Amino acid sequence: MPKPNTNFFLFNYKNYLLSKNIKITFKAEKIEIIKNNKQFKYKIINKLNKKIDNYKSKKYMQSLILGNNIIDEEIKESYQKNGISHLLAISGMHILILSGTLLFILNKILKNQNISYIVIMLFLIIYMSITNFTPSIVRAILMFIVMTIKKQLNLKIESKMVLILIFSVFLLINPYYIYNLGFLLSFITSFYIMLFNKITKQYNTKSQKSFVISLIAFLASSPIIINNFFSLNLLSPLINLVLAPLISDLIYPLSLISLVIKPVDDILFLLITFFENISLKLNKINFLTITLCHINIIFIILYYILITFILHKWDKQKPYFLIFFLLTLIIHSSINILNPYTSLTMIDVGQGDSLLIKLKHNQGNILVDTGGQKRYDGKKEFDIAKKITIPYLKAEGIREIDYLILTHGDYDHMGQAFNLINSFKVDKVILNNDKLNELELKLIKILEERNIPYYQNIKKLNIDNNKLYFLNDKLYDSENDNSNVIYTKFNKIKLLLMGDAGVNVEKDILNKYIIENIDILKVGHHGSNTSSSEEFINKVNPKYSLISVGKNNRYGHPKKEVLNNLRYTKIYRTDTNGSIKIILNRQNYKIKTCVS
Repeated sequence: MPKPNTNFFLFNYKNYLLSKNIKITFKAEKIEIIKNNKQFKYKIINKLNKKIDNYKSKKYMQSLILGNNIIDEEIKESYQKNGISHLLAISGMHILILSGTLLFILNKILKNQNISYIVIMLFLIIYMSITNFTPSIVRAILMFIVMTIKKQLNLKIESKMVLILIFSVFLLINPYYIYNLGFLLSFITSFYIMLFNKITKQYNTKSQKSFVISLIAFLASSPIIINNFFSLNLLSPLINLVLAPLISDLIYPLSLISLVIKPVDDILFLLITFFENISLKLNKINFLTITLCHINIIFIILYYILITFILHKWDKQKPYFLIFFLLTLIIHSSINILNPYTSLTMIDVGQGDSLLIKLKHNQGNILVDTGGQKRYDGKKEFDIAKKITIPYLKAEGIREIDYLILTHGDYDHMGQAFNLINSFKVDKVILNNDKLNELELKLIKILEERNIPYYQNIKKLNIDNNKLYFLNDKLYDSENDNSNVIYTKFNKIKLLLMGDAGVNVEKDILNKYIIENIDILKVGHHGSNTSSSEEFINKVNPKYSLISVGKNNRYGHPKKEVLNNLRYTKIYRTDTNGSIKIILNRQNYKIKTCVS
């Protein structure tokens, strides 16, 4: 069965598959052709694929003609950050160009507009099937068909009501469409552009109209963009104004023409290269791209109510919408300053460790370990930092890591430090007191290049009246045993983070310190039997124990004897509970898990 997301706010693969009506996944050991599919639909698809495969511009032709997004990941990421991904997805604009071109040709041949419209509608229905009924394509085609019938029969029905009807039918067929990003963006932007069509009519030039449409689409899509990518590019309306005509007026029409006249592919490829280079260069202008935390559904609803009311009051001379939007962004970007609670989150990074301490009122962000293990899904690499750690920190509205504490030099604890330093401003890095290994030396070289201070042999950290004590000050002959062991207390709530420290370290800590009745224990070494001895657990007596461990890991963690030693505590595990978040208030705390 497909898995839901195991980290708060992040991409839910299970819901995504359900939006495509996929309920079960499997891996095939081999594929054997039994017979060729004789369906007309697949004959067309195979012929188009075979033809397009010989073109230089095949990736864009696949995207713009067949709806298959196979554009390179780096380029695709730049489009997403610039807010122009929608330009490469087949939508109303593309359908209008396609149907308009066909109508012009058919009118010349058939000399009868009604017959021409019938032929086009039949063609578009076949086209929906060829593109596998992608929501944005179906929406655009159904809108075209209904609005054409309305025009021909002189029916009195508003386009936005047609859109609402199509939206409702989609959700009746499959309620999980609501989790499909393309579906949401397609409908919400189209609805707002239709709803405020009167605003566009107030402007005379094509560029003014285009900018207003782009601005309305930006305002309408912002909450959805934020909750999926946790950032917003404020230059997006201007970038769309410049680049949208390049797609609609040149690249898309030339993609269609090159299907018939292959030499046009050379011109198309040059334009695509130019388009990609512009996007990559714009992507480097990131001073107006802001990180914004995940938005609660109540605030999203409130935003749409207010922005709808304000857009109804649109005045060219008095840009109230701009004042409201900027005010909303300021409040949203300052949400961590207003947050009165300290929180601790064990991020699910598979077989590794990464724990975020987020102090109240934005007094500091402390990341203890980064995770590191790269997972593989078939031949595709799944990057922990890119897919989990970085998006999660952004979802929390974090732009800066005050302290990056690395318990020790194993890859599963510090392997993603390099990616995090590239993605966030890191103020200080804390290492353990062991001799530096190859991975740590590589990191230090980068830290020195970036002028990021790093420290070893730390005994205590003072962070805005919060003290973190580093208990492990001895040297052992094991990287794991030399882990930083951290004890801290927030509002009388005691936390003990054990890194990968083993039984010998536990004995030494018990001999040196009086540590009893711990509220929250981060269990050592992922629940390995080299840690968490019965003597140690009985002495520290934790109420809650957190184990960061990969599902079905090859080490068999957590071990049965460790779970037995922890039997009198409430155990939370990332392999079964997903990410675990503890919200601390003045006297108590609340524990939430991503997977119930």
